[in-house]
Amino acid sequence: MDNIAYKVDIVIIGGGQAGLSSAYHLQKIGLAPGRGFVVLDKSPRPGGAWQFRWPTLTMKTINRLHDLPGMGFAEVLDPAQTEVRAAEAVPAYFKAYEERFSLPVYRPVTVGVVCARGDRFRIETDRETFSARGIINATGTWDAPQVPYYPGRELFHGRQIHTRDYRSADEFAGQRVAIVGAGISALQMLDEISHVATTIWVTRREPEFRPGDFTEEAGRLAVARVEERVRKGFIPGSVVSVTGIPETPSIAAMRARGVLNRLPMFSEITETGIHWTDGREEAVDAIVWATGFRSALDHLAPLGLREDNGGIVMTGRLATRAARDPRVHLVGYGPSASTIGANRAGRAASQELVAHLGLRPEVETPTSPY
Repeated sequence: MDNIAYKVDIVIIGGGQAGLSSAYHLQKIGLAPGRGFVVLDKSPRPGGAWQFRWPTLTMKTINRLHDLPGMGFAEVLDPAQTEVRAAEAVPAYFKAYEERFSLPVYRPVTVGVVCARGDRFRIETDRETFSARGIINATGTWDAPQVPYYPGRELFHGRQIHTRDYRSADEFAGQRVAIVGAGISALQMLDEISHVATTIWVTRREPEFRPGDFTEEAGRLAVARVEERVRKGFIPGSVVSVTGIPETPSIAAMRARGVLNRLPMFSEITETGIHWTDGREEAVDAIVWATGFRSALDHLAPLGLREDNGGIVMTGRLATRAARDPRVHLVGYGPSASTIGANRAGRAASQELVAHLGLRPEVETPTSPY
């Protein structure tokens, strides 16, 4: 690794929606791309985690994608083309966005660790090392899948995958498949797989279905509840745990087909299936763990931002600033873990961090070296 540390004012870690929004606002404030700030992105190309989503996830089936600031999605793709794969459409939009605003995104580069060094941070990567006065972390959750442990999991002879590794229902054709989880992704996979396989749907809590459309007011209330949690230092809850599951036409169709016969969580896994405390057993060929993700923040561990319970006390206008170190902002964490939340958080974090560091915007914007 190169021992030279490249000095910048602010390093943005992550090139997804939250990272791009932050970069846009830093540039709008007047920071110089490449010297005032730089974006370090682990992915091989633009698109954030979207480029890795399963092929059957289309623009019709995703939750709403909100426009990035300054450039609408419709400039890249006709919104009426709902059958286009999300893994193609969203990266194309992000790529066009980076080019439109000449954002200094450096990829692929993986941040290994961030350490405090006096009034600066040392950011060590698998390529160069960077030195920065402030950090905007936008790493999301895709690289931190959660698979809860149940006794016997290592003994199971069948296949086990997480949402992150799902590609197609055809892989399970003719099998018996246990799908674990009550989130939007779990239900999408349950819908797809149930057409070609026998499915068993298992959740830890009784799913709460929400009738009617998800209004803006309901969205604000959900965000407020998550924001309250992170301001107190609790680990953010899942979106579905706050909002419930919307009653969409596909949900109604699954109910009509008898697919939504939810079972409580099993107690252990055997070599050939799953077992409950009441003695019930089900033989399965595969288990799909649609059990969500945690925030990918391990590289920030040396900064000591977490409380004893594993949460991080967040402050600031939109709860993006780490209380233990105001030079660190987390966007795409807690209340900003949505496309619209990421945009608003990017603006708030950029403005608050620039003000805290006392940075003076550049009169001229030099060409980025990246």
